Amino acid sequence: MLNIALIAHDKRKELMVQFCIAYCRILAKHKVCATAVTGKLVSEATGLEVDKLMSRTNGGSQQIASRIANNEVDLLIYFRDTSRMSFNEGDDDMTLLRLCDVHNIPVATNIATAEVLVRALERGDLDWREIYNLSKKKPGDLFSE
Repeated sequence: MLNIALIAHDKRKELMVQFCIAYCRILAKHKVCATAVTGKLVSEATGLEVDKLMSRTNGGSQQIASRIANNEVDLLIYFRDTSRMSFNEGDDDMTLLRLCDVHNIPVATNIATAEVLVRALERGDLDWREIYNLSKKKPGDLFSE
């Protein structure tokens, strides 16, 4: 079971909901977290259990960034509206994308890539994340099994 994080800008929330409806069967096999409104919309539309964080603008992006840095996210789906981004949003985006690069987190910023990653998830192509996660744990870690 992998940890999947979802973020969607306002103009991309409906796309995220439709995506999650289409791939609900696959997503249901994993732990899903999302920023507040995105999580609420996805949960209501799909019945998926979603760990709802703060709204993106109130710190939800930073909460997901922290989870990425602490190896608590295995896949990020981030539907962005690049046409209307403010300066600060661009910084948040770059931070999230950089952290995904640093921590080898597969990330999708559009529906085409998200579909490829979810299909890979279904086939087991991302199972290497579970092995990677186990190799990152040290004896005595708070979250060790």
